[in-house]
Amino acid sequence: MKEDKNLKEKLGKKNPFKVPENYFETLLPEIMDKLPEKEKPEVVEISMWERVKPWVYMVAMFCGLMFSLRVIVGDKYKELKTEANNITSNTTSLQETADDTQDEYINRMVEEVMMDDYTLYLYLTDAETEIYGQ
Repeated sequence: MKEDKNLKEKLGKKNPFKVPENYFETLLPEIMDKLPEKEKPEVVEISMWERVKPWVYMVAMFCGLMFSLRVIVGDKYKELKTEANNITSNTTSLQETADDTQDEYINRMVEEVMMDDYTLYLYLTDAETEIYGQ
């Protein structure tokens, strides 16, 4: 600790380092003068094909993928589609026939059994007639 006090007494609080005048104003121009000249990059003109080429490749890839899927799955899909159409047409004709038949029998049964609409409703919904007082 005594040494620090002795140094302060000898040298004082004055800063011994100084920057030359106009140093920072002249620093940048001097550095720029010392740098080598930078070559300007050549301007390469990109043709239309170079711009469109990635898109053309992508379209070709998707077309190839779709074509290969059609070749692999195409026959099976056509067979399934024709089967589905046949089943749908058969189901539709059977359903129409069944609807006509059911209406015919229900009307005949209602006439023979002599049920009113409310009793028929209770019967078809399996409701208990004791609850409703009949």
